[in-house]
Amino acid sequence: MTDTALLRTGPGRTRPEPGPPRSVGQLAGQLRELGVREGGTLLVQSSLRAVGPVAGGAHGVVRALLAALGARGTLVVYTATPENSRTSPYYRARTAGLTRAELAEYHERMPAWHPRTPASPTVGRLAEVVRQWPGALRSPHPQTSFAALGPAAGELTAVHPLDCHLGDESPVGRMYRAGAQHLMLGAPMRHCTPLHLLEYWQPDRPQQLYTCVRRTDGAARAVEEFTATRLDDGHFEEMGEMLLRELAELRQGPVGAARSVLLPIREAVDLAANWYSNKRS
Repeated sequence: MTDTALLRTGPGRTRPEPGPPRSVGQLAGQLRELGVREGGTLLVQSSLRAVGPVAGGAHGVVRALLAALGARGTLVVYTATPENSRTSPYYRARTAGLTRAELAEYHERMPAWHPRTPASPTVGRLAEVVRQWPGALRSPHPQTSFAALGPAAGELTAVHPLDCHLGDESPVGRMYRAGAQHLMLGAPMRHCTPLHLLEYWQPDRPQQLYTCVRRTDGAARAVEEFTATRLDDGHFEEMGEMLLRELAELRQGPVGAARSVLLPIREAVDLAANWYSNKRS
């Protein structure tokens, strides 16, 4: 069967047959055809399951991304860690209904963030593979860090203030100003992290107290509190559908078996910000 053959997975439902593993070269060719710019900066959020089998697995996908970007390009991934936060939706879901004693035990077991802390499984396997890649650098935010690999990695990740999870002074803001691209590699548009940037541009943006656990180089655990913009992705589903309809520069196509979307971060966020402002008014 071909790569477009379908397997039935239930009444009236089908999914693409994965077929034989793609080579790194084949995947890199698809990325270039989609519009990944050689020498550019590319943020990737991915579902490797959607991509299907690739020679070398997750490492093969990273090699394909690096090949498409070339030696002057920079690969960026989101390496968030909601497991160490006492204020994240992840935390609220896992502590709902716990007794006081159970909650205290949960707090003792929470992983403390350090630059070498693994990325959360919630952001996908590819993020952790890039974080561990030789030469990769990671921004120092204990909740919403990014890892980058390539010539621009140092500039993108060096500074990431506590009170700016995904705002202008975070790697997201730097990618916006640098004209970076964003690849949703089989991942849904509702997970398009750069869209949070527009929330920082609202004059009445709400603030909240954040709490997380951090580990110092001396191995001490510390609970850290700070105030920052309250993030809300409740509008991302509708906003993503709007971008798919209206963003002229957006490209869609297959990468492996995955339906993928490539968009310029600046143009996408600007259009989303205008849509968001009109919706609110």
